[in-house]
Amino acid sequence: MDWLFISLIALAVFITGISKGGFSGAFGILAVPLISLQTSPMLAAAIMLPILCIMDIFTVQKFWKKWNTEQLIKCIPAAIVGVTIGGLTASWFSAEWLKIIVGAIAVGFTLNSWPKKSRTTLQKPLSTLAGKLWCALGGFTSFIAHAGGPPMSVYLLRANLDKTQYVATAAVIFTAINYVKLIPYGMLGQLNSSNILLSLCFTPVAFLGVQLGAWLHYRISTALFFKVMYSFLFLTGIKLIWDGIAGLN
Repeated sequence: MDWLFISLIALAVFITGISKGGFSGAFGILAVPLISLQTSPMLAAAIMLPILCIMDIFTVQKFWKKWNTEQLIKCIPAAIVGVTIGGLTASWFSAEWLKIIVGAIAVGFTLNSWPKKSRTTLQKPLSTLAGKLWCALGGFTSFIAHAGGPPMSVYLLRANLDKTQYVATAAVIFTAINYVKLIPYGMLGQLNSSNILLSLCFTPVAFLGVQLGAWLHYRISTALFFKVMYSFLFLTGIKLIWDGIAGLN
């Protein structure tokens, strides 16, 4: 048994659970990069998918009926289109290029979204077309590497929802995305019995992560949490880009 591999999965699941339970899943992007340090990004994504589906149930239950229905109607259909495109084009990406893409998403998201003290006014909501494009991109990157949080956040953060409504709305959107993803992942042969069993072994870790995230949602400084996670995300992204480029040579 590869204890480093098991430890990375446990850490990825726990961080994702905290993120989903209290911070809209924005740092679920950490999961695939972390596990990809010991395996391919596609296998890492396949291992995470079943446990993500379980975490989504825990999270939706924690924030039941606190979502914004109007945003759900706008986001979910476009995101499913993105998942479909991802399923049709998944074979176009090599393991090396997937590492580079996921790493670039991680670094780009960090540089673009680092908390700014000067940001005190509400931002203007995006247009309907722009919103659908970002949601579709979120569905696509979610399919490729469970990295739908960054593009989806570009839209939802501009929707000017309150903190709890934002988390609840994102939870329902990604529940829909992840359950739809089961279809193409199964068709691509990624959901074999060993992957599913390995993933489900981390259900207790997922439950604890979501519970802790929901508890933190109401009790700690969000700014401090984000600064730590952004730093971790940036370093992981750099490592993946380096590994991907090295693999191409």
